[in-house]
Amino acid sequence: MPQITRHIGLSLGADICWPLAFEQILADSKLDLKLGKDSVQFACERVTLEPFPLAAGCKYDVVVDRLTHWLALRREWIKKCILMDGLYVYNNPWSVQSYEKHSSYCAMLALGMPVPKTMMVPQKNYEPKPDLDFTLKTYARLFDLGKIGEQVGLPAFMKPYDGGGWQGVTKLDTEAELRQAYENSEKWLMHVQQAVAGFDLFVRAVGIGPQVRLMKYDASQPLHGRYTTARDFCSAEEEQVMADTCLTINAFFGWDFNSCEALRKDGVFHPIDFANPCPDNQVNSIHHHWPWYVMSNLKWAVFCAATRRPMRKTLDFEPFYAIAKQELPYREKLKGYARIARERLQADAFTEFAAKHLRPLEEAATKWFQSERCMEAITKKVAHMYPAHEVKDFSARFFELVKQAVADGEHLKVAGAAPKAAVAGKEGKK
Repeated sequence: MPQITRHIGLSLGADICWPLAFEQILADSKLDLKLGKDSVQFACERVTLEPFPLAAGCKYDVVVDRLTHWLALRREWIKKCILMDGLYVYNNPWSVQSYEKHSSYCAMLALGMPVPKTMMVPQKNYEPKPDLDFTLKTYARLFDLGKIGEQVGLPAFMKPYDGGGWQGVTKLDTEAELRQAYENSEKWLMHVQQAVAGFDLFVRAVGIGPQVRLMKYDASQPLHGRYTTARDFCSAEEEQVMADTCLTINAFFGWDFNSCEALRKDGVFHPIDFANPCPDNQVNSIHHHWPWYVMSNLKWAVFCAATRRPMRKTLDFEPFYAIAKQELPYREKLKGYARIARERLQADAFTEFAAKHLRPLEEAATKWFQSERCMEAITKKVAHMYPAHEVKDFSARFFELVKQAVADGEHLKVAGAAPKAAVAGKEGKK
């Protein structure tokens, strides 16, 4: 039986804890999969930054990327490897580069998602350019921020159209605060978005391939307290709605790994932030949920490498828009979108593959998360983020949360299994 090695590359920035978990659990599992006539094993290494000839090959079958969204060298190397070498990478790099929060709002509004009322406002200041003065004097129109506040509705938020990490976000309760926020916006191009006042639940859904996890989120807490350990905070149908929403967004934009934040009001989830194709997965913030992130990441990476999952180089929106045009309640449309998403993400094939081949990975992970090596990985990350006198206590706290999550089987749970009904048939049928 021919022996084949599939190579998984980790494209990293300031990632410390999860790569250690990923590498060590994969090694511990000693995976040797019998796939057809082949015996398939897996190697993992970290991708370095260096000059590269365009015509050179790529040794990796899959790259788990955490760098493309901000480092041009890595982004362009990944583009080259997709176009020339058949690489599969976590998140379509062209989509990550071009579909910021503004575009994602527009697309999902077109599909009928209940995104809060949003308006874009011109920049307060501009970078000097040769034709700027003529253009603004000729075409720019005066506007009244007070009327914008009335149109959108206060309370609201002003935030960069392409922002992240809460940078530049301001809560606006009054017209005076709206005007002051605009004065302070400098050269940022901003959205003004109506707040979901009176919401009773803040949920963050994370998708890795076809796998989704829901977390109750508390934005008022410091970073280590935002991802709560709450369970059973929404009904099974609400869980399905959020899973369908997350997978729809991810498949639409070609993102393997992305998160969707939504606020529930009067039983309706309003997505407010869902262009996050590199969400937080560090133990110091997600702790209790961290084993699920690592486990789901490993499973999807191994599946993609083992099956030589082809990279979808282009995005095809038309099947989604075909459903959007149908005279159907939004929930029925969402089921149709989610069916397309699950087909694109090979949800059924992945589930079957994991059940047949990935038990050794689960067993290795269960042991690793309760080991001293896990504690060492946690401590390394905490030491990088916290003052020295807090490292011991926070490391122990996070380790206990990790162990408890694994003891409860949280690292193996997936939200929103594939629904039995959907609006459309196979993707592309109308």
